Amino acid sequence: MWRMFCAISLLGGTAVADTVVPTRTIRAQQIIAPEDLALRSGDLPGALRTPDAAVGMEARVTLYPNRPLRPGDFGPPALVDRNQIVPLFYAAGPLQIQTEGRALSRGGAGDVIRVMNLSSRTTVTGHVTPDGTVVVGPAP
Repeated sequence: MWRMFCAISLLGGTAVADTVVPTRTIRAQQIIAPEDLALRSGDLPGALRTPDAAVGMEARVTLYPNRPLRPGDFGPPALVDRNQIVPLFYAAGPLQIQTEGRALSRGGAGDVIRVMNLSSRTTVTGHVTPDGTVVVGPAP
């Protein structure tokens, strides 16, 4: 403890990290632009420290001005909306099945969502690909 205090004293004060905060209210499902974010001095555990990770992402919840931004508050932009008809793809070895399904939730590239197979009315879980296809089972 004493060594840590001495090291801080030699550096000329306490070390303070910056925290990323929104500059305006950003509604859920809006894309975050560089001008929407600012740095505020303060060290809050779990808060974002650089705005680069959030720019271009979609707000998952409403973000309020001057409140710290956390990694769970944003994610990749949604490619699939709830109730949208999406291509379903399954591949295992030489077997490949392609059909259509109805998305039961929103999701971006890499997200796992539930989809109802329109042919069988069965609910399946799959990963959203960058082109909006939902891959069920092992990746192709």
